[in-house]
Amino acid sequence: MTSGENETLTTIERLSAQGLSGSPFANPAEVVGRLLAVQAQDARGSRLTIRSRTQGLSAADVDSAFNDGSMVITWLNRGTLHLIRSEDYAWLHEVTAPRQVNFNLRRLEQEGVSPDQAEKGEAAIRTEIADQGPRTRAELRSALEGAGVPTAGQAFIHLLMYCSLRGLIVRGPMRGGEQQFVLVDEWLGERPPVDTEAALAELARRYLAGHGPAGERDLAKWAAITLGQARAGMKAIKNEVVDAGQDLIRLERSGVSEELPPPKLLGPFDPILHGWQSRDFLIPDERERSVVTTNGVFRPTILVDGQVAGIWRLAEGKIELQPFGEIGAAAAGALEEEMEDVHRFLRATESD
Repeated sequence: MTSGENETLTTIERLSAQGLSGSPFANPAEVVGRLLAVQAQDARGSRLTIRSRTQGLSAADVDSAFNDGSMVITWLNRGTLHLIRSEDYAWLHEVTAPRQVNFNLRRLEQEGVSPDQAEKGEAAIRTEIADQGPRTRAELRSALEGAGVPTAGQAFIHLLMYCSLRGLIVRGPMRGGEQQFVLVDEWLGERPPVDTEAALAELARRYLAGHGPAGERDLAKWAAITLGQARAGMKAIKNEVVDAGQDLIRLERSGVSEELPPPKLLGPFDPILHGWQSRDFLIPDERERSVVTTNGVFRPTILVDGQVAGIWRLAEGKIELQPFGEIGAAAAGALEEEMEDVHRFLRATESD
């Protein structure tokens, strides 16, 4: 196999691992289970991640998964909000959250929040939710201000992150169009002790299931763990993987699609854009800045023939495609159907 053929195969396998080709998933939790953790600071984007990997679901089905407790959002990998299955919370939090603590404490200090004030804020949030049940951001801000804890600037968001990293809160059920914060122990139940070695092995296994072929440095970057931790996780599952060439490995598994996915509209921050060290298998270098802004925003993209072929935006109820070049008639027709489906998917929970 030539180098070019191997690179093409890697792209096809990664797109399949991501659930963008092959049979669609049956429900939101299945999608998230495959991807393990879906970047979720953009609420519409995380929902569109599920749309592009399922068929016939709506954003309301995602909200239902939050309401029934099968999925939550919390700060994990890279100090960023991620959507995960509730059953994965305990071990995933154990291996990813600790490395974000020092960053969080520095940011709180920069925002004028002392360690004592942060602890006071944690106690106020715990009491507010324990007494009142699930609470919105505005309600928690009010509780913090009532306790005399600073919330100006970015202090409030980093206090929420502080409580999340300490395992106190996650974002759970919806109220109207807003996701509320709940206490981990009440919403997810008692957490069993986590074996760190077993958790690193599961992290490597599940990462490869949704991102393979990949390497240990890809895992380290995606999860924001040390290279040593990534190597330990990969080593623990060495009997479950095969060489994929180019210093990459993948899980031994069946059911991998050998076809490129049909044309798709992917939402902002789609997992296909930030699961590896490099995106050059997907985006030409000269188009990188068109997709990822200088301040780290990942724009919605157009996927054609397994490559990012442009970007798109939804404004004033209309989807505007901005292809990088000419798109053939067949792909253009498929994208028209995708535009209709994006509108259908979002219609139940938001006004275009």
